[in-house]
Amino acid sequence: MPREKMTKEQIVRTAIELLDDEGLEGLNMRALGKRLGTVATAVYWHVKNKDDLVLLAGDHVWDEIRLPDLDAVDWRTAAASMATGLHAMLTRHPWLTQAFSSYVLYGPGKARHDDHILAVYEKAGFVGEEADQAAAAVFTYVLGSALGVSAVASLTRRLARDGGDPQELMQHTMAKAVEVAMQFPRLRARLETPAAQYGAAPDETFERGLRALLGGLEEQLRVRSGARSAE
Repeated sequence: MPREKMTKEQIVRTAIELLDDEGLEGLNMRALGKRLGTVATAVYWHVKNKDDLVLLAGDHVWDEIRLPDLDAVDWRTAAASMATGLHAMLTRHPWLTQAFSSYVLYGPGKARHDDHILAVYEKAGFVGEEADQAAAAVFTYVLGSALGVSAVASLTRRLARDGGDPQELMQHTMAKAVEVAMQFPRLRARLETPAAQYGAAPDETFERGLRALLGGLEEQLRVRSGARSAE
């Protein structure tokens, strides 16, 4: 594709596809140019370098998260919707979790999300720093919950680059892990469950944890409201 016909939007969308397939380590201008049907130098007419491209791609995916209408739903429904949307986005793009440790990600897409989530907790009744803390607590929980998917994707790619069959290598490694787990009674009892798989968790783990976290935040508001009423 001639550089004159390429747009930055096309480049960013293609970069996201490449990142989804190959991770951060697989993103380079030559590979991106190949996907676009052009030479790597043509990409530089639209983006400065790989770091700039990661920032653009990393911001673009935040627009996938739907922002609930705060006039139509209560704060807890809105918070759960945004947390679930964030979790889904992070698991669709596991490279983004990896990017948090290497890049300062910013841009209008992320800012749009962050501003709206603060509005959610302000609607709940959290004020100033309290809203920041509530939003940070939920974000940290969602990010931690998505780490398993990111870890599996990254490990699978590394095993493939090292040669051999990634699935076979993983099975071999997990067999060794089972030998260790057999020495501990609670781990031994769970070896036949889905939780025994690398990076896995029991069904509905994320949903249950999110309900507990939001319930705890709601309880903080209730206790504070009761204390004020008693004054």
